[in-house]
Amino acid sequence: MCVVSRSSVAWLGCVTGDAWLSAFASPDWGEKREGQPVKRKKGPAPKMLGNEVCSVCGDKASGFHYNVLSCEGCKGFFRRSVIKSAQYSCKNNGRCEMDMYMRRKCQQCRLRKCREAGMLEQCVLSEEQIRGKKMKKNEEETARTSAVVTPTPVPEVVPLEPEQLEMIEKLVAMQKQCNKRSFIDRPKVTPWPQSQDPQNREVRQQRFAHFTELAIMSVQEIVDFAKQLPGFLELTREDQIALLKTSTIEIMLLETSRRYNPAIESITFLKDFSYNKEDFAKAGLQLEFINPIFEFSKGMNDLHLDEAEYALLIAINIFSADRPNVQDHELVERLQQPYVNALRSYIMIKRPNDHLMFPRMLMKLVSLRTLSSVHSEQVFALRLQDKKLPPLLSEIWDVHE
Repeated sequence: MCVVSRSSVAWLGCVTGDAWLSAFASPDWGEKREGQPVKRKKGPAPKMLGNEVCSVCGDKASGFHYNVLSCEGCKGFFRRSVIKSAQYSCKNNGRCEMDMYMRRKCQQCRLRKCREAGMLEQCVLSEEQIRGKKMKKNEEETARTSAVVTPTPVPEVVPLEPEQLEMIEKLVAMQKQCNKRSFIDRPKVTPWPQSQDPQNREVRQQRFAHFTELAIMSVQEIVDFAKQLPGFLELTREDQIALLKTSTIEIMLLETSRRYNPAIESITFLKDFSYNKEDFAKAGLQLEFINPIFEFSKGMNDLHLDEAEYALLIAINIFSADRPNVQDHELVERLQQPYVNALRSYIMIKRPNDHLMFPRMLMKLVSLRTLSSVHSEQVFALRLQDKKLPPLLSEIWDVHE
Protein backbone atom coordinates (compact mmCIF):
# COMPACT_ATOMS: atom_id res chain seq x y z
CA MET A 1 0.00 0.00 0.00
CA CYS A 2 1.47 3.30 -0.99
CA VAL A 3 1.47 6.10 1.56
CA VAL A 4 -0.68 9.03 0.48
CA SER A 5 1.03 12.33 1.21
CA ARG A 6 -1.05 14.87 3.08
CA SER A 7 -0.67 18.62 3.06
CA SER A 8 -0.34 20.37 6.38
CA VAL A 9 -3.79 21.90 5.85
CA ALA A 10 -5.41 18.49 5.38
CA TRP A 11 -3.59 17.18 8.44
CA LEU A 12 -4.92 20.01 10.63
CA GLY A 13 -8.40 19.14 9.44
CA CYS A 14 -8.04 15.58 10.70
CA VAL A 15 -7.36 16.29 14.37
CA THR A 16 -9.64 14.38 16.71
CA GLY A 17 -10.39 14.53 20.43
CA ASP A 18 -10.11 17.81 22.33
CA ALA A 19 -9.24 19.85 19.23
CA TRP A 20 -12.49 18.79 17.61
CA LEU A 21 -14.44 19.39 20.82
CA SER A 22 -13.13 22.95 20.90
CA ALA A 23 -14.23 23.35 17.29
CA PHE A 24 -17.68 22.07 18.27
CA ALA A 25 -17.85 24.77 20.97
CA SER A 26 -16.92 27.52 18.52
CA PRO A 27 -19.72 29.98 17.65
CA ASP A 28 -18.86 29.47 13.97
CA TRP A 29 -19.67 25.75 14.11
CA GLY A 30 -22.03 24.83 11.28
CA GLU A 31 -21.81 28.29 9.71
CA LYS A 32 -20.84 27.96 6.08
CA ARG A 33 -20.53 30.47 3.31
CA GLU A 34 -21.38 29.25 -0.11
CA GLY A 35 -18.31 27.89 -1.89
CA GLN A 36 -16.16 28.11 1.25
CA PRO A 37 -15.25 25.44 3.82
CA VAL A 38 -16.56 25.65 7.38
CA LYS A 39 -14.27 27.70 9.61
CA ARG A 40 -13.71 26.58 13.18
CA LYS A 41 -12.14 28.67 15.91
CA LYS A 42 -9.97 27.27 18.63
CA GLY A 43 -11.17 27.59 22.19
CA PRO A 44 -11.54 25.73 25.48
CA ALA A 45 -12.54 22.11 24.98
CA PRO A 46 -15.83 21.29 26.74
CA LYS A 47 -16.54 17.85 28.06
CA MET A 48 -19.06 15.73 26.18
CA LEU A 49 -22.38 15.49 27.99
CA GLY A 50 -22.63 11.76 27.42
CA ASN A 51 -25.92 11.84 25.48
CA GLU A 52 -24.56 12.75 22.05
CA VAL A 53 -25.60 10.43 19.23
CA CYS A 54 -23.80 9.23 16.11
CA SER A 55 -24.56 11.36 13.05
CA VAL A 56 -24.55 8.22 10.90
CA CYS A 57 -26.57 5.55 12.74
CA GLY A 58 -27.97 7.18 15.89
CA ASP A 59 -25.95 5.03 18.33
CA LYS A 60 -24.16 6.65 21.29
CA ALA A 61 -21.33 8.86 19.99
CA SER A 62 -17.82 8.49 21.38
CA GLY A 63 -16.40 11.72 19.94
CA PHE A 64 -15.49 13.40 16.67
CA HIS A 65 -13.98 11.03 14.14
CA TYR A 66 -12.89 12.04 10.64
CA ASN A 67 -14.74 15.39 11.01
CA VAL A 68 -18.04 13.95 12.30
CA LEU A 69 -19.59 13.21 15.70
CA SER A 70 -19.92 9.43 15.51
CA CYS A 71 -19.80 6.11 17.35
CA GLU A 72 -16.84 3.71 17.47
CA GLY A 73 -18.58 1.32 15.07
CA CYS A 74 -19.08 3.86 12.29
CA LYS A 75 -15.59 5.26 12.85
CA GLY A 76 -14.04 1.82 12.36
CA PHE A 77 -16.32 1.00 9.42
CA PHE A 78 -15.41 4.22 7.58
CA ARG A 79 -11.72 3.73 8.23
CA ARG A 80 -11.69 0.13 6.99
CA SER A 81 -13.74 1.04 3.94
CA VAL A 82 -11.35 3.85 2.95
CA ILE A 83 -8.15 1.88 3.60
CA LYS A 84 -9.39 -1.16 1.64
CA SER A 85 -11.10 0.95 -1.07
CA ALA A 86 -14.09 -1.32 -0.42
CA GLN A 87 -16.94 -1.53 -2.96
CA TYR A 88 -20.38 -2.37 -1.58
CA SER A 89 -23.75 -3.01 -3.20
CA CYS A 90 -27.26 -2.21 -1.97
CA LYS A 91 -30.27 -4.44 -2.60
CA ASN A 92 -32.55 -1.41 -2.24
CA ASN A 93 -30.88 0.77 -4.90
CA GLY A 94 -29.16 2.94 -2.28
CA ARG A 95 -32.36 4.07 -0.54
CA CYS A 96 -31.90 2.43 2.88
CA GLU A 97 -32.64 4.58 5.92
CA MET A 98 -29.62 4.23 8.19
CA ASP A 99 -30.05 3.34 11.85
CA MET A 100 -28.47 0.98 14.39
CA TYR A 101 -30.20 -2.01 12.75
CA MET A 102 -29.63 -1.17 9.10
CA ARG A 103 -25.95 -0.31 9.60
CA ARG A 104 -25.29 -4.05 9.81
CA LYS A 105 -27.49 -4.86 6.82
CA CYS A 106 -26.41 -2.39 4.14
CA GLN A 107 -22.77 -1.33 3.94
CA GLN A 108 -23.23 0.79 0.82
CA CYS A 109 -25.84 3.01 2.42
CA ARG A 110 -23.84 3.16 5.63
CA LEU A 111 -20.79 4.42 3.72
CA ARG A 112 -22.97 6.88 1.81
CA LYS A 113 -24.40 8.21 5.09
CA CYS A 114 -20.86 8.55 6.53
CA ARG A 115 -19.92 10.79 3.60
CA GLU A 116 -23.19 12.74 3.71
CA ALA A 117 -22.63 13.38 7.42
CA GLY A 118 -19.25 14.90 6.53
CA MET A 119 -16.64 12.20 7.10
CA LEU A 120 -13.47 13.02 5.16
CA GLU A 121 -11.34 10.36 3.50
CA GLN A 122 -8.22 12.52 3.77
CA CYS A 123 -8.50 12.27 7.54
CA VAL A 124 -7.92 8.52 7.49
CA LEU A 125 -4.30 7.68 8.20
CA SER A 126 -2.71 4.68 6.50
CA GLU A 127 -1.33 1.82 8.60
CA GLU A 128 2.24 2.94 7.86
CA GLN A 129 1.47 6.49 9.05
CA ILE A 130 -0.12 5.23 12.27
CA ARG A 131 2.77 2.85 12.89
CA GLY A 132 5.25 5.64 12.19
CA LYS A 133 3.52 7.95 14.68
CA LYS A 134 3.52 5.26 17.37
CA MET A 135 7.18 4.40 16.84
CA LYS A 136 8.15 8.08 16.85
CA LYS A 137 6.22 8.58 20.09
CA ASN A 138 7.94 5.58 21.67
CA GLU A 139 11.35 6.88 20.59
CA GLU A 140 10.61 10.35 21.98
CA GLU A 141 9.44 8.91 25.30
CA THR A 142 12.54 6.72 25.51
CA ALA A 143 14.77 9.71 24.72
CA ARG A 144 13.07 11.84 27.40
CA THR A 145 13.42 9.07 29.96
CA SER A 146 17.11 8.61 29.12
CA ALA A 147 17.71 12.36 29.41
CA VAL A 148 16.48 12.61 32.99
CA VAL A 149 18.01 9.43 34.35
CA THR A 150 20.93 10.12 36.66
CA PRO A 151 24.07 8.36 35.38
CA THR A 152 24.96 5.38 37.51
CA PRO A 153 28.22 3.48 37.76
CA VAL A 154 28.54 0.62 35.30
CA PRO A 155 27.64 -2.53 37.24
CA GLU A 156 30.33 -5.12 37.67
CA VAL A 157 29.99 -8.03 35.27
CA VAL A 158 29.23 -11.18 37.21
CA PRO A 159 29.05 -14.70 35.81
CA LEU A 160 25.71 -16.37 35.24
CA GLU A 161 24.30 -18.38 38.11
CA PRO A 162 24.41 -22.14 37.46
CA GLU A 163 20.59 -22.17 37.42
CA GLN A 164 20.52 -19.41 34.81
CA LEU A 165 23.06 -21.15 32.61
CA GLU A 166 21.09 -24.39 32.82
CA MET A 167 17.84 -22.59 31.99
CA ILE A 168 19.35 -20.88 28.93
CA GLU A 169 20.83 -24.12 27.61
CA LYS A 170 17.48 -25.83 28.10
CA LEU A 171 15.61 -23.06 26.23
CA VAL A 172 17.94 -23.26 23.24
CA ALA A 173 17.68 -27.06 23.16
CA MET A 174 13.86 -26.84 23.35
CA GLN A 175 13.76 -24.44 20.42
CA LYS A 176 16.00 -26.61 18.28
CA GLN A 177 13.84 -29.64 19.04
CA CYS A 178 10.65 -27.79 18.06
CA ASN A 179 12.27 -26.54 14.84
CA LYS A 180 13.45 -30.06 14.04
CA ARG A 181 9.89 -31.39 14.24
CA SER A 182 8.74 -28.74 11.77
CA PHE A 183 11.56 -29.62 9.39
CA ILE A 184 10.42 -33.26 9.44
CA ASP A 185 6.91 -32.11 8.44
CA ARG A 186 8.28 -29.98 5.60
CA PRO A 187 7.28 -32.40 2.77
CA LYS A 188 3.62 -32.10 3.83
CA VAL A 189 3.50 -28.38 2.92
CA THR A 190 1.59 -27.49 -0.26
CA PRO A 191 4.28 -26.77 -2.91
CA TRP A 192 4.85 -23.19 -4.00
CA PRO A 193 3.40 -23.01 -7.55
CA GLN A 194 5.80 -22.52 -10.44
CA SER A 195 3.28 -20.65 -12.59
CA GLN A 196 3.70 -16.85 -12.62
CA ASP A 197 0.21 -16.11 -13.98
CA PRO A 198 -1.24 -13.46 -11.59
CA GLN A 199 -4.77 -14.03 -12.92
CA ASN A 200 -4.82 -17.77 -12.22
CA ARG A 201 -7.14 -18.22 -9.25
CA GLU A 202 -5.92 -21.74 -8.51
CA VAL A 203 -2.31 -20.52 -8.38
CA ARG A 204 -3.25 -17.72 -5.95
CA GLN A 205 -5.07 -20.18 -3.71
CA GLN A 206 -2.09 -22.53 -3.78
CA ARG A 207 0.27 -19.74 -2.67
CA PHE A 208 -2.13 -18.77 0.12
CA ALA A 209 -2.37 -22.40 1.26
CA HIS A 210 1.43 -22.66 1.23
CA PHE A 211 1.80 -19.69 3.61
CA THR A 212 -1.05 -20.72 5.91
CA GLU A 213 0.44 -24.20 6.28
CA LEU A 214 3.80 -22.68 7.21
CA ALA A 215 1.95 -20.48 9.73
CA ILE A 216 0.24 -23.53 11.24
CA MET A 217 3.60 -25.24 11.69
CA SER A 218 4.94 -22.11 13.36
CA VAL A 219 1.95 -21.96 15.74
CA GLN A 220 2.46 -25.61 16.67
CA GLU A 221 6.15 -24.92 17.37
CA ILE A 222 5.22 -22.01 19.67
CA VAL A 223 2.62 -24.03 21.57
CA ASP A 224 5.06 -26.94 22.03
CA PHE A 225 7.77 -24.53 23.22
CA ALA A 226 5.41 -22.77 25.66
CA LYS A 227 4.24 -26.04 27.22
CA GLN A 228 7.85 -26.94 28.03
CA LEU A 229 8.58 -23.60 29.73
CA PRO A 230 8.94 -24.11 33.51
CA GLY A 231 5.79 -22.84 35.18
CA PHE A 232 3.59 -22.54 32.09
CA LEU A 233 1.52 -25.61 32.96
CA GLU A 234 1.07 -24.24 36.50
CA LEU A 235 -1.24 -21.62 35.02
CA THR A 236 -4.93 -22.26 34.59
CA ARG A 237 -6.03 -23.46 31.17
CA GLU A 238 -7.78 -20.10 30.64
CA ASP A 239 -4.58 -18.14 31.34
CA GLN A 240 -2.55 -20.46 29.09
CA ILE A 241 -4.96 -19.81 26.23
CA ALA A 242 -5.04 -16.05 26.90
CA LEU A 243 -1.22 -15.82 26.80
CA LEU A 244 -0.87 -17.92 23.66
CA LYS A 245 -3.63 -16.20 21.71
CA THR A 246 -2.07 -12.77 22.08
CA SER A 247 1.61 -13.68 21.97
CA THR A 248 1.60 -16.16 19.06
CA ILE A 249 1.69 -13.62 16.22
CA GLU A 250 4.42 -11.61 18.01
CA ILE A 251 6.56 -14.73 18.47
CA MET A 252 5.96 -15.67 14.83
CA LEU A 253 7.32 -12.24 13.86
CA LEU A 254 10.32 -12.72 16.17
CA GLU A 255 11.01 -16.09 14.55
CA THR A 256 10.59 -14.54 11.12
CA SER A 257 13.19 -11.88 11.94
CA ARG A 258 15.69 -14.64 12.82
CA ARG A 259 15.34 -15.95 9.29
CA TYR A 260 15.87 -12.62 7.53
CA ASN A 261 18.74 -12.52 5.04
CA PRO A 262 19.78 -8.89 4.41
CA ALA A 263 21.96 -9.83 1.44
CA ILE A 264 18.96 -10.91 -0.65
CA GLU A 265 16.25 -9.13 1.41
CA SER A 266 14.38 -12.38 1.87
CA ILE A 267 13.05 -14.51 4.71
CA THR A 268 13.89 -18.21 4.77
CA PHE A 269 11.68 -20.87 6.37
CA LEU A 270 12.66 -24.51 6.93
CA LYS A 271 16.17 -23.91 5.57
CA ASP A 272 15.35 -23.59 1.86
CA PHE A 273 11.97 -21.82 1.49
CA SER A 274 12.99 -18.20 0.78
CA TYR A 275 10.53 -15.40 0.11
CA ASN A 276 10.89 -11.71 -0.73
CA LYS A 277 8.25 -8.98 -0.47
CA GLU A 278 6.85 -9.83 -3.89
CA ASP A 279 6.28 -13.45 -2.86
CA PHE A 280 4.34 -12.36 0.24
CA ALA A 281 2.20 -10.09 -1.95
CA LYS A 282 1.52 -12.92 -4.40
CA ALA A 283 0.16 -14.97 -1.50
CA GLY A 284 -2.47 -12.30 -0.83
CA LEU A 285 -0.79 -10.27 1.94
CA GLN A 286 -0.87 -6.49 1.71
CA LEU A 287 2.05 -4.08 1.62
CA GLU A 288 0.96 -2.35 4.83
CA PHE A 289 1.61 -5.66 6.58
CA ILE A 290 4.56 -6.87 4.48
CA ASN A 291 6.68 -3.72 4.78
CA PRO A 292 6.56 -3.58 8.62
CA ILE A 293 7.56 -7.27 8.79
CA PHE A 294 10.66 -6.65 6.69
CA GLU A 295 11.51 -3.40 8.51
CA PHE A 296 11.24 -5.12 11.89
CA SER A 297 13.29 -8.09 10.64
CA LYS A 298 16.01 -5.77 9.36
CA GLY A 299 16.11 -3.93 12.70
CA MET A 300 16.40 -7.20 14.63
CA ASN A 301 19.10 -8.42 12.25
CA ASP A 302 21.11 -5.26 13.00
CA LEU A 303 21.22 -6.27 16.70
CA HIS A 304 23.01 -9.54 15.84
CA LEU A 305 21.25 -11.59 18.52
CA ASP A 306 22.22 -15.20 19.14
CA GLU A 307 20.00 -18.23 19.80
CA ALA A 308 20.01 -17.73 23.58
CA GLU A 309 18.90 -14.10 23.33
CA TYR A 310 16.08 -14.98 20.94
CA ALA A 311 14.93 -17.85 23.17
CA LEU A 312 14.89 -15.62 26.26
CA LEU A 313 13.00 -12.86 24.42
CA ILE A 314 10.36 -15.37 23.34
CA ALA A 315 9.95 -16.66 26.91
CA ILE A 316 9.62 -13.09 28.21
CA ASN A 317 7.04 -12.36 25.52
CA ILE A 318 4.95 -15.40 26.40
CA PHE A 319 4.83 -14.52 30.12
CA SER A 320 3.37 -11.01 29.66
CA ALA A 321 0.92 -10.36 32.47
CA ASP A 322 -0.77 -7.40 30.75
CA ARG A 323 -2.38 -9.56 28.06
CA PRO A 324 -6.20 -9.37 27.74
CA ASN A 325 -8.20 -11.92 29.76
CA VAL A 326 -5.25 -12.98 31.95
CA GLN A 327 -6.54 -13.63 35.49
CA ASP A 328 -3.49 -14.47 37.65
CA HIS A 329 -1.27 -11.48 36.85
CA GLU A 330 0.94 -12.02 39.89
CA LEU A 331 1.83 -15.60 38.94
CA VAL A 332 2.55 -14.65 35.30
CA GLU A 333 4.87 -11.82 36.42
CA ARG A 334 6.63 -14.16 38.83
CA LEU A 335 7.17 -16.72 36.05
CA GLN A 336 8.52 -14.05 33.70
CA GLN A 337 11.07 -12.50 36.09
CA PRO A 338 13.75 -15.26 35.92
CA TYR A 339 13.91 -14.87 32.13
CA VAL A 340 14.24 -11.08 32.39
CA ASN A 341 17.05 -11.45 34.96
CA ALA A 342 18.80 -14.08 32.85
CA LEU A 343 18.63 -11.95 29.71
CA ARG A 344 20.05 -8.92 31.52
CA SER A 345 22.94 -10.94 32.98
CA TYR A 346 23.62 -12.72 29.69
CA ILE A 347 23.81 -9.41 27.79
CA MET A 348 26.15 -7.86 30.39
CA ILE A 349 28.54 -10.78 29.91
CA LYS A 350 28.30 -11.00 26.11
CA ARG A 351 28.26 -7.22 25.46
CA PRO A 352 29.97 -5.58 28.46
CA ASN A 353 30.51 -2.30 26.59
CA ASP A 354 26.98 -1.92 25.23
CA HIS A 355 24.92 -0.76 28.21
CA LEU A 356 21.87 0.10 26.08
CA MET A 357 21.42 -3.31 24.47
CA PHE A 358 19.09 -4.64 27.16
CA PRO A 359 16.59 -1.73 26.94
CA ARG A 360 16.85 -1.81 23.12
CA MET A 361 15.86 -5.48 23.10
CA LEU A 362 12.91 -4.86 25.41
CA MET A 363 11.80 -1.97 23.17
CA LYS A 364 11.58 -4.49 20.32
CA LEU A 365 8.86 -6.24 22.31
CA VAL A 366 6.98 -2.92 22.39
CA SER A 367 7.33 -2.65 18.59
CA LEU A 368 5.84 -6.14 18.31
CA ARG A 369 2.65 -4.88 19.96
CA THR A 370 2.27 -2.34 17.15
CA LEU A 371 2.93 -5.00 14.51
CA SER A 372 0.31 -7.20 16.15
CA SER A 373 -2.34 -4.55 15.52
CA VAL A 374 -1.22 -4.31 11.88
CA HIS A 375 -1.65 -8.07 11.67
CA SER A 376 -5.25 -7.77 12.89
CA GLU A 377 -5.96 -5.41 9.99
CA GLN A 378 -4.38 -7.91 7.60
CA VAL A 379 -6.63 -10.72 8.87
CA PHE A 380 -9.65 -8.49 8.31
CA ALA A 381 -8.45 -7.73 4.77
CA LEU A 382 -8.10 -11.45 4.02
CA ARG A 383 -11.71 -11.95 5.06
CA LEU A 384 -12.76 -9.19 2.63
CA GLN A 385 -10.97 -11.16 -0.09
CA ASP A 386 -12.93 -14.29 0.92
CA LYS A 387 -9.72 -16.04 1.93
CA LYS A 388 -10.71 -18.51 4.64
CA LEU A 389 -8.13 -19.26 7.32
CA PRO A 390 -7.65 -22.84 8.57
CA PRO A 391 -9.47 -23.61 11.87
CA LEU A 392 -6.32 -23.47 14.03
CA LEU A 393 -5.36 -19.99 12.79
CA SER A 394 -8.97 -18.78 13.06
CA GLU A 395 -9.06 -19.95 16.67
CA ILE A 396 -5.69 -18.56 17.74
CA TRP A 397 -6.40 -15.19 16.05
CA ASP A 398 -10.05 -14.97 17.19
CA VAL A 399 -11.47 -14.91 13.67
CA HIS A 400 -15.20 -15.69 13.71
CA GLU A 401 -16.70 -16.54 10.36
